[in-house]
Amino acid sequence: MQQLACGALKKMRTELADTVQYYMPIGDQEIHLNDLIGSHISLSYQGAINCTHCGRKTNKSFNQGYCYPCFKKLPQCDQCIVKPELCHYHEGSCRDATWGEQFCLQDHYVYLANSSGVKVGITRGTQIPTRWMDQGAVQALPILKVSTRLQSGKVERLIGEHVADKTNWRKMLKNEVDDLNLSEIRDQLFDQCTEGLTALENEYGIQAIQRLLDAEQIEINYPVLNYPQKVTSFNFDKTETVEGVLQGIKGQYLILDTGVINIRKFTAYQVALSA
Repeated sequence: MQQLACGALKKMRTELADTVQYYMPIGDQEIHLNDLIGSHISLSYQGAINCTHCGRKTNKSFNQGYCYPCFKKLPQCDQCIVKPELCHYHEGSCRDATWGEQFCLQDHYVYLANSSGVKVGITRGTQIPTRWMDQGAVQALPILKVSTRLQSGKVERLIGEHVADKTNWRKMLKNEVDDLNLSEIRDQLFDQCTEGLTALENEYGIQAIQRLLDAEQIEINYPVLNYPQKVTSFNFDKTETVEGVLQGIKGQYLILDTGVINIRKFTAYQVALSA
């Protein structure tokens, strides 16, 4: 086998096309993975993790690629990133006000996606459709545009009382997903959430929370030859070398004939890719 790249691993970059195109950044190189589907590949952990922010060597990765000091101080590692309804910028306690202004005080979209069944989620406009491809969604539809991350979190929590806000990653990888009409589901959810949405519109203003009734559902196809019947996941902390025939890619997972691995989970790990 020939080594193609070696260095710090980052989450795969995607491009939306008839079939999603995947690129794996390793160190200062980027490998087009679609070309390797059907080939025997190997990912070998080199025994080192360097914080994706400060470069410090760390024995453990926190929040997908950070050392512990950065995890405790950086705004992108705060609890409100996972639970945006807890955004506290308006309280003056953001870990970095400049970062908060750039990332939280901008338009966000509330969307429906079908990865393992319908789910609700939020993302910045700049992350459409990347967010959906990272989750392995086969269908997606933006349903609301809101002015801040805090507002998006409150809307997501409201709609999350009626649909899931998590992906069943095993079902997603097995492709156990039915086609859905997300526009019909959106309309049903708007009816179910009328009182709560009206209250948020009254609180923040109609212009701050806009319903996207004309948005079109998109369909996403992934480069997969064979989906696994049973999902076995690899972990570099337990298995230094992961290898097998690359059957496909979906979400941030490589699907091998020997198991699957979540590339994003191992951001900042030093690895070597061979094929």
